Amino acid sequence: MPLGLIALAIGGFGIGLTEFVIMGLLPEVATDFGVGEATAGWLISGYALAVVVGALGLTAATIRLPRKPVLMGLLVLFIAGNAVSALAPSYELMMTGRVIAALCHGAFFGIGSVVAANLVAPDKAAAAIAIMFTGLTAANVLGVPFGTFIGQQFGWRATFWAITAIGVVALAGIAALVPSLRTAGPAPSLRRELGAFRSGQVWLSLAVTVLGFGGMFGAFTYIAFTLTEVSGFAASAVPWLLVLFGAGLVVGNWAGGRLADRSIDGTLLAFIAALVVVLALFGWLASGPIATVVLLVLMGAFGFGTVPGLQSRVMRFAAGAPTLASGANIAAFNLGNALGAWAGGLTIAAGLGFTSPIWVGAGITLAALLVMAIAAATARRSSREDAAATAFPATSPTTVPAA
Repeated sequence: MPLGLIALAIGGFGIGLTEFVIMGLLPEVATDFGVGEATAGWLISGYALAVVVGALGLTAATIRLPRKPVLMGLLVLFIAGNAVSALAPSYELMMTGRVIAALCHGAFFGIGSVVAANLVAPDKAAAAIAIMFTGLTAANVLGVPFGTFIGQQFGWRATFWAITAIGVVALAGIAALVPSLRTAGPAPSLRRELGAFRSGQVWLSLAVTVLGFGGMFGAFTYIAFTLTEVSGFAASAVPWLLVLFGAGLVVGNWAGGRLADRSIDGTLLAFIAALVVVLALFGWLASGPIATVVLLVLMGAFGFGTVPGLQSRVMRFAAGAPTLASGANIAAFNLGNALGAWAGGLTIAAGLGFTSPIWVGAGITLAALLVMAIAAATARRSSREDAAATAFPATSPTTVPAA
């Protein structure tokens, strides 16, 4: 395994920690700045919106630049944003730091996916991407509980200083371990990268990403309420249950990467179909504690197991211009998060109970399965047509001489 993948995973760990750790620190941050819970929550929403902007804007702006220096520059931006957050004397400056750090998120994972795939043989690309995203899953399993503990013991600013230090380590690792890759063919250009979006398969893949993650996060966003109000767990048990969910993310990411290297579309169809079943069972059996624990782990595994395949699929159909499409897919993940949270919130506001977001998630995921089935079928048909054209090239009719 190339050591550069470890450096990319460390960067992913720090970025994932920045995104998620604030959830456990919101009460302390709100109290320190004298704002309400809803206002403090914008530190999460503002981050997500900035991820979308950075995934498209920064990726497009750096298309012509060598990828290794771009990754290092993005980490400098990440370090600066978290240092601003740690020093922020006001809520407004804290939000500024969050936005600065978020701008690098989508571009780092988008460009990093391309770099990771180029560090290994083509048939190992999905597994390499999965290794990079292991940092993101580890941030859920280990980083968020540990970061929340640091914040509660030493103040929330200490957590952001720790994340800043992780960014420095990742920057040094990429500088030392990631080679300066030279891509074959013509120099990258924004026009060529935008041309990748003429592919219908790229758009279908982005739609599957939005709907697939929208379904999972529709259920997950309000999972704490489901666990305490429906399943009957104590509030103190919720963090440990979320650790189990995170363990499912790690296993699913690992398995999904390896299976996608054998068959991207087959793996995605199987994992998304399994996620539909798991969410439907979860909505039905959420009142049972044992079933809840099992289904929570499976939801994480099948939900995040689609990530390597979705990222690889977009890059494959973007052909020789995968960088911007890769960044767009990271933006699509965050749009899916927002879609699921919004849809699940509507059902709770309508008084449909705390299992209703899970059923909504199952419905959205079913839509993702239908789109994925269409994408796979059209891809197979195009492949057969291309194979037939190669095997039986068109020829001009033979002229028969007159007698």
